Amino acid sequence: MGDKRKFTLQGQEVWGEEVEFEPEHEGRNTYILQDGTKLKMRTVLNEVYRLDAYKPDGEPMYIVNSTNVLTAIVPERLKRKENPDGS
Repeated sequence: MGDKRKFTLQGQEVWGEEVEFEPEHEGRNTYILQDGTKLKMRTVLNEVYRLDAYKPDGEPMYIVNSTNVLTAIVPERLKRKENPDGS
């Protein structure tokens, strides 16, 4: 197990312990927007903390630190054309 630190959960201070992890599968989600743009998004997990707090069913609560990686495939008609002066 890892480092312990305090978190604020619903106005109360709660201790959490860092939990090491290994990715099982890191896929990405694809979304088609109404304007024809395709978004590809992947969440990369950086840190996981298991809290000394529990849900009503007895399962521990977790706090995660993550980064979203986003790629947009935008239709040409939505792209802004550059002016000849570069602006």
